[in-house]
Amino acid sequence: MYGRDGRDSGEVEVADDMLILDRGEQSVRDAIVARNASLRAGTASTLRKGEVAGSNKKPWKQKGTGRARAGYRQSPVWRGGGVAFGPHPRDFSIKVNKKVVRLAFRRALSERIAAGAVKLVDDLSFATPKTKELRGVLEALGAPSALIVVPAWDDNLLLSARNLQGVEVTTARNCSVYQVLRYPSIVMTRAAWEELKPRFSGENTEETVA
Repeated sequence: MYGRDGRDSGEVEVADDMLILDRGEQSVRDAIVARNASLRAGTASTLRKGEVAGSNKKPWKQKGTGRARAGYRQSPVWRGGGVAFGPHPRDFSIKVNKKVVRLAFRRALSERIAAGAVKLVDDLSFATPKTKELRGVLEALGAPSALIVVPAWDDNLLLSARNLQGVEVTTARNCSVYQVLRYPSIVMTRAAWEELKPRFSGENTEETVA
């Protein structure tokens, strides 16, 4: 536990049975792949030869012209014709079971805790938006680039952090596997940790996918 000045202000014990480092690697991969797949728009579209507008008239007679035979101008061989095997709108989303996401989150956070990347602070509330002050707090904690986890959305904290490169703010309820693994450090308030513990211990069934 740290204060806003970066000094130690106590310790928070994490039970050994809460950390899972012997399983869940595949779950983490599945959660991240599903998250990235869900971001794909899947809107690329081309026209097949049967979808291209135009006459079905034969361009020229079959024989006697010396030219290669042709049946219709919509052929993929022709300029302006249809596209053979081109992309069409599709859904790239991948279904991941809730229990897999829960296991992935526990494994990801366990790794970060074991690596010493999670830093607990007493409080991160601001009376007014103060980007410079927040940057000073993060630098004092040795975490200039970090995921900040708070118990509830705080407009002043969001405004303070939005112009800091490599800093993101989220809540304990919305914290995802991707966010946990993306940033070099995780700065979490004590209140956020208390709210996150049920998810971390596997007691809470409500999860944010990936």
